[in-house]
Amino acid sequence: MTALHAIARYCLVGLVNTGVNASVFLLCHLLWGMSQAASNLVGFIAAVSLSFYLNARFTFDSYRSWRRYWLYCGFMGVVSLSVGVVGDALNWQPLVTLVVFAAISLVLGYTFARRVVFQERAP
Repeated sequence: MTALHAIARYCLVGLVNTGVNASVFLLCHLLWGMSQAASNLVGFIAAVSLSFYLNARFTFDSYRSWRRYWLYCGFMGVVSLSVGVVGDALNWQPLVTLVVFAAISLVLGYTFARRVVFQERAP
């Protein structure tokens, strides 16, 4: 699979992941009054398992392991929480927090997933 094909698949999985994340984020923040940091982290946690499985299976054709799953969760969880903390500190509108996290996670998430979590299988 070419790099461009992998990126396209990653973006498709990301659209599903973003929908789940955004739905949970908005539910937590707007209906339950949680901070943006907590809402963004809860939304991320809700979406990450599906994203990990789909990327391992369809994007990178990689072995799925608990160690790699927690590595991915830990790295992207810190990114998610950090964006939420900045959103709270700067009084961003919730949509801004979602868009900023989606953009950052697209670049950092793909790079981290490709180079660290879903390394190519040996021939």
